Amino acid sequence: MYKIPVTLSTLLLLFSISVYATTETDSKDSALVFDDTQLDEELVYPDWFKLSLGDLGDDLKEAKKDGKKGIITYFGQKRCAYCEQFFKTSLADTDIQNYLKKHYDLFAFDIWGIDDIIDTDGKQYTERELSVHYKTNFTPSLIFYDVDGTPVFRLRGYYPPYKFRAALQFVAEEFYKKESFSEYFARAETGEYFLLGGLTEREFFIEQPFDLKALTHNSKATAVFFEQGNCHACDLLHSDPLSQDLSIQEIEKMNVVQLNMWADTPVTTPQGKETTAKEWARSLDIFYAPSIVFFDDDGKEIIRVDSVTRFYRLWGVLDYVNQQGYKKSNDYQSWRLTQRAISK
Repeated sequence: MYKIPVTLSTLLLLFSISVYATTETDSKDSALVFDDTQLDEELVYPDWFKLSLGDLGDDLKEAKKDGKKGIITYFGQKRCAYCEQFFKTSLADTDIQNYLKKHYDLFAFDIWGIDDIIDTDGKQYTERELSVHYKTNFTPSLIFYDVDGTPVFRLRGYYPPYKFRAALQFVAEEFYKKESFSEYFARAETGEYFLLGGLTEREFFIEQPFDLKALTHNSKATAVFFEQGNCHACDLLHSDPLSQDLSIQEIEKMNVVQLNMWADTPVTTPQGKETTAKEWARSLDIFYAPSIVFFDDDGKEIIRVDSVTRFYRLWGVLDYVNQQGYKKSNDYQSWRLTQRAISK
């Protein structure tokens, strides 16, 4: 297997992530805990965001003239609490902001917008159509384009600053050409540290052996929780969003499995492949704990939640899966909008 040399920048990344991870409990709750109901007032973009010319190819040419490594398209919503957190944490961090502006121009689009945008391949979309094209199920979402105009990386949802900083470096230093983000980030995570810590036990988790192929015969969707030990974000998920009655009611309608993403626990996947939790997480490119991946009764992935998730987003996804909204719409946001209209 190709071994990637450990450069100075990689060593610095490993150190910075370790520091962030070990201090997360004490100082990072403000980034992870917030009310994710719809905002009362519309968000205002940071003043350093770029204004698109309406043609991403032209935007890219301007970025290249300025010595940038590409462009980033931001997809958000005007009253999105997760977008607000992104602005208040990651984009408010001076180091992150300077690093991003040094290497990229960032252009903002509204996932419900109607303005026309020409993508780097010359195809024309509305802002809404472009967001659906790139499957930006959760806002904020970011698409990274290289200097040739090729979309090379996507982030869906809000991540704490240390994870977002790692993603920026992963793309800017072109590690994506050699490995997946989960592999890249795994080199900064101390697997033994996260393996030794215990996972939060819940009554709805199915006990071993984990034969997920067999579970597909009971006509229920399957939710697989990829977690890790010593995980503050995992603890927060269980103590708040997953402790509420509405969430539990939806979870109990599913087959629910909890795996330590660093462990060699034997697993038979919904597709019938025999593997381990660690290898399966790697093959699914799981890079955030906790991540929840949902599968239908045929063993096909429906949707995943692999970013910071509070109650309303979690409940919305659980409802989408249990109501089989994916059979009615291939876009989660459109389905949720329909449900809100019905409820009125």
